[in-house]
Amino acid sequence: MIDSHCHLASERFAGDVDEVIARAQAAGVTRIIVPATDLADAPRALALAEKYESVWVAVGIHPCDAALVAEDSWLEQVVAWSEHEKVVAIGECGLDYFHAPPEGMDWASYKSLQATFFRAQLALAEARHLPVVVHHRGDGCWADVVEMVREHGGRVRAQFHCYLGSWVEAAPLVDEGHCISFTGVVTYKNAGAAAACARDARPGSFLLETDAPFLAPVPYRGQRCEPAHVTATAAFVAAARGLPVEELVAQTEQATREFFPRLS
Repeated sequence: MIDSHCHLASERFAGDVDEVIARAQAAGVTRIIVPATDLADAPRALALAEKYESVWVAVGIHPCDAALVAEDSWLEQVVAWSEHEKVVAIGECGLDYFHAPPEGMDWASYKSLQATFFRAQLALAEARHLPVVVHHRGDGCWADVVEMVREHGGRVRAQFHCYLGSWVEAAPLVDEGHCISFTGVVTYKNAGAAAACARDARPGSFLLETDAPFLAPVPYRGQRCEPAHVTATAAFVAAARGLPVEELVAQTEQATREFFPRLS
């Protein structure tokens, strides 16, 4: 099983990352993809990838961190990191209209800055022939994210991470070569469209993720999420689709490896 999105470089794992990875391996999680969110996060993620065989990395700037980047050379740094042998994607990048702009910045400026960072990383993903891990949150954000991804005319494949929408919305993007991924949110009683999408999505169109340390699935909700918990999400989605969990795991592992060709 593969956890396709886990913030293992988070300070919330700093004290017991060895134990977290051991629990993941014991649960059958053989690969963990760790997306970076800023210029400090990426070196920590790469250090984990160099230490642990099971860890792979995406490098990028999260939209909520764009306003905090002071270095004009930020893109050159991401370019350099993207050449690491264990980097499988660019990201986590995208747009976020949910969290308020930092003090002293209005919404128009904040959205413009996020768009500048996102477009630069999409261009990098195209140039490096890498997929991109896409964050999208907040009213009006989805349409803008999709439009910017489509500006590349299918030359960039996007993982729409922590997907909460309907299969009707996702299907055209999957047809274009993109994918969606489900977190533990689909196990919640109020999951609504996300749970329905996990049930209805076409086989091979979706990946599984934890987004750890966030969004722990039932029965771990309220606890720190960790990569081993992806097994609970897999069990829930398998049951919703009327499949043996082994079949669901095989489908999502194949889809993950096809989406991230550098993953081995």
